[in-house]
Amino acid sequence: MPLTTASAVTFFYALGYPIGAMAVAAMTPMAALVLRFSLAASILAAWTLLAKAPWPRGAQLGHVVVAGLLIQAVQFCCLYEALQLGSPAVLGAVAIAMNPVTTAILAAAFLREPLGPLRVIALVLGVVAVLAACATRLMNTHGVDPVMVLLVVALLGLSAGGVYQQRFCAGVDFRAMSAMQNAVALVPAAALALLTPFSVHDATKAAIAVGGIVLLNATLAVSLYLRAINTHGAAAVAMLFAVIPAVAAVLSWLMLGQRPDAGVALGLLVGGVACWLNSRASSRRRPTNGDPRPAIVAAEPRPEAPRRTVGVAGCST
Repeated sequence: MPLTTASAVTFFYALGYPIGAMAVAAMTPMAALVLRFSLAASILAAWTLLAKAPWPRGAQLGHVVVAGLLIQAVQFCCLYEALQLGSPAVLGAVAIAMNPVTTAILAAAFLREPLGPLRVIALVLGVVAVLAACATRLMNTHGVDPVMVLLVVALLGLSAGGVYQQRFCAGVDFRAMSAMQNAVALVPAAALALLTPFSVHDATKAAIAVGGIVLLNATLAVSLYLRAINTHGAAAVAMLFAVIPAVAAVLSWLMLGQRPDAGVALGLLVGGVACWLNSRASSRRRPTNGDPRPAIVAAEPRPEAPRRTVGVAGCST
């Protein structure tokens, strides 16, 4: 993957974390998500119509709905609530960046995808990375931290949705799928917005943050991410998860003044190694498929493959 492509994907993907934190600081989380999902769905639907891409129908439509609820609604509702409860943006980035590792575990459990020793080591290191990053919060709370619970649920929603999408949503155009998933996620976000306080604390900052989320993250970052997968393969893109949290940490420091502590720094390092090992395991398995790319990724499933293999699953933050 050329450095320019890798840098662009990494930067705009990582940018979603501090921008999301800015949005939550300026307005309530569900208000931010209602705007995010509705605007992103409109833009992506227009793109789908202009490209004359097919929409899913029948049973496939139902599967897209389920995947959208897991990948978009569960992930972002939990992530944004965690940000409101005081989670630093980089902590969310470290947790969500474990997605390739947890996806491999879920694929092994439900799709009978062999793990192999490298992925087992990556799983252990991933757990260590998240615990190290959350060490300060765990020591301060002296018990169950709601932020930790929310981040774990967000990660599991993203990973489970990716595996489900791999299993049942093969062949769906990524533009139509992204548009529908954002539209579906709007329903629970709007329901929660009606049941929880809905307020805007700083209209100017909220407008800037939501505009950045929708244009730079939900559309541009997703497009770059999918294009990189199509061109260079999911295994190469999975390597970027090793550096995305570090970039998110730098951006959060510059934009929000959130300086990572020693535990977060250790989590960044160990998490990067975990993602690198997982990507190495994926790369070693690629020649056995007869296809130079993994069979499927969460954002754009591959319609045909003699054996299902998960390289990376996920969407933009």
